[in-house]
Amino acid sequence: MLHLNPLILVDILGIIAFAVSGFLVGTRNNLDILGVVIAASLTALGGGIVRDTILSVTPFAFKTLYPATALFVVIFLAFVIKIHRFGSIEKRWLFVISDTIGLVAFSITGALLAIGAGYNFFGVIILSFITAMGGGVIRDILINQVPAVLISDFYGSISVIVSILLLLLHVSDLLNQTTILFVAIFSIALRLVAYKYKWELPKII
Repeated sequence: MLHLNPLILVDILGIIAFAVSGFLVGTRNNLDILGVVIAASLTALGGGIVRDTILSVTPFAFKTLYPATALFVVIFLAFVIKIHRFGSIEKRWLFVISDTIGLVAFSITGALLAIGAGYNFFGVIILSFITAMGGGVIRDILINQVPAVLISDFYGSISVIVSILLLLLHVSDLLNQTTILFVAIFSIALRLVAYKYKWELPKII
């Protein structure tokens, strides 16, 4: 039986935000219906599937009902209400906050699983990044464009920061639910501030 605890609710929120993001990318690149569904699915679930494949376990999305259910409900509603005609919905604060919570939640999940599997510093960062960003990167490669995370704002840096903080807490024997919550709150606040003030990493000229 599914218990809607806070972690599941946060996970669902992330899936919803990422699915909407993938849907919008698909429609703006003039993909057909199947292409849009694939774009939304990869964005929402692709990173977790790649992560679990690296960990040599059955992907979580294939064992649990709610990820696919949330995904397809979002896709169905997006088609019905024609969300792609709403303008720049991904720039509205409600979407930005939801997307940021999903980003941080997925980053934390990836990092904790890597730590639990005994991965080194590099492995923890990569698994955190893949969990949060992997689906979007695969989506962008499929539609033949440079992955957005590599060229836009401070987004991808959040996963790196999350993973480093969690790893430092782990090696200091301070990793627990309370410190994980502080990392989550700090990372969400950092992402929102970065978005508001349009922070970007410097580019090589």
